[in-house]
Amino acid sequence: MSTNEKLEYIKSKIGTFPDFPKKGIVFRDIFTALRDPTACRYLKEVLVQEVKQRYPNAEIIVGLESRGFLFNLLIATELGIGCAPVRKKGKLPGDLISVEYVLEYGKDIFEMQANAIKPGQKVIIVDDLLATGGSLKAAIELVRKAGGDVIGGIVVMELKDLRGRDKIDCDVHTLIKY
Repeated sequence: MSTNEKLEYIKSKIGTFPDFPKKGIVFRDIFTALRDPTACRYLKEVLVQEVKQRYPNAEIIVGLESRGFLFNLLIATELGIGCAPVRKKGKLPGDLISVEYVLEYGKDIFEMQANAIKPGQKVIIVDDLLATGGSLKAAIELVRKAGGDVIGGIVVMELKDLRGRDKIDCDVHTLIKY
């Protein structure tokens, strides 16, 4: 099966929830797709393939809270490299770096352990969704504060009309666009 066929299958399983988490937002839910074992397998295959092809020199995968966690461990395990989380404020122990960001429906603070990324380490950031770009932009800033080199990002879904990509100053690959 081709990559495009796999992506169409995955897309057919993604849930759409109007007015969540507030009126006017159309929420695309990856969890509905993950209930389907075939969609899970295809998503894993496509994510790993894309990282291998686009970012063969990646040294660590950073996953964003919370759905990015589903993918960073999966990709890192397949590639034999490490992974690290970016979490919301108050969820990580130790010496932390943080940044405030704006998302589609409010503001928040992201944190990362200061020693999660080695200086100069080549980093890929992964998440389920690129909407307004606030969380991905914040994660890029955190990785750079830690001394990492963000060589790219990969997101499962992108809401093109929100133009979040315009805020991102590195290569980002999207699997499914709405």
